[in-house]
Amino acid sequence: MEATSALARSCIFAIFSGFILVSFPTAADERADLATGTRLAELLRAARSVLSNYQSLINDPAVGDKNLDGERFTKEAIALYAKRTGGQSISDDLAERDRKLLQAQVEAMREVVDEEQDDINRPGIGFKGFVPAVFARLMNEKFAAKVGHEALVRVTAPEVLVRNRKSLPDAWETRVINEVFSDPKRPRGEIYTEVTEVNGRPAFRMLLPEYYTESCLTCHGVPKGEIDVTGYPKEGGKAGDLGGAISIVLFK
Repeated sequence: MEATSALARSCIFAIFSGFILVSFPTAADERADLATGTRLAELLRAARSVLSNYQSLINDPAVGDKNLDGERFTKEAIALYAKRTGGQSISDDLAERDRKLLQAQVEAMREVVDEEQDDINRPGIGFKGFVPAVFARLMNEKFAAKVGHEALVRVTAPEVLVRNRKSLPDAWETRVINEVFSDPKRPRGEIYTEVTEVNGRPAFRMLLPEYYTESCLTCHGVPKGEIDVTGYPKEGGKAGDLGGAISIVLFK
């Protein structure tokens, strides 16, 4: 169901002489899940933006130590998140689950940047290959290793645009991308949510569409088929085209 669907209610079914309480998610539950998932997506986006801003420095062969360790990186990502959302990423007024998941994201991004220090600081080499898409995948993998029994975050895209097989959309993501996001009547950027099952477990799922900006077109623009700096053929995309989606799973 979508977040805007009718309120699901808790029901009690009488079976033989006993009763079984079957709990369905309420509108309040779905609002809380939507808020949690949005926070996770926005912190990921902030971290990607910070890395994007440092691409010129990272790829400068004339500079050795870039002074960009995990501690500095996470501080800047948290500050950007706060600026964009108008609030701190981890604060005392958040629910325990939100604090735990956001902290896991912060730890994941810090670990990824620290583990990449040798490449980031390697002199004499230009393009390092440590681009926002690679960073996001590594960060999300570490996040899953920490709290994957509670939540999952990944970045996917329409299958024809996926460059790494690890990022291929699953059946649910494919359906939403092909049937929902392609609807010209659907408001641009609107999040899709549904309560369903993942790996046999009930879960709240959400997919946030992402569109190419001008900065994306260096690798994903025209001419289509031309090899970009990463070694992949360009997709021929235009600013405003659907380029990917952030997928969030919150297990019940």
